[in-house]
Amino acid sequence: MNKSALTTTALAALRIILGFLFAAHGWQKFNEWTIAGTQASFAKMGVPAADVMAPAIAVLELAGGIALILGILTRVVAALLVVDMLGALFLVHAPAGIFAANGGYELVLLLAAASFALALTGAGRLSVDRALFGRRPESRLAVLA
Repeated sequence: MNKSALTTTALAALRIILGFLFAAHGWQKFNEWTIAGTQASFAKMGVPAADVMAPAIAVLELAGGIALILGILTRVVAALLVVDMLGALFLVHAPAGIFAANGGYELVLLLAAASFALALTGAGRLSVDRALFGRRPESRLAVLA
């Protein structure tokens, strides 16, 4: 496998797995905890404007996760998810230390880092972004000729 194929595979795997995890967390906020329960939980954790933030974060995580899986608006969605995870890190998880078992920040830090990587790199070749907005290598060569 050449470097380009490895990069394509790595970005697709990262995007799909990250998207699945975010979609699962968004789904959980809607269906397991409910929006009202998520609002109450956010308020108890000291999240500012919990009544507004809980549904906004639930939508971002569910719709954003699906968008990542498909590779739609990847850089924008990933950047928003970085902000989401940094908020979770600093507002909720940092005081509990590193380990998630103790309510710590290891998972949100990893999700933030993975989102940051996608915000920087984009979706990669196997994505809707590439199909809609990407240029093929041969079209770049035509511009140079």
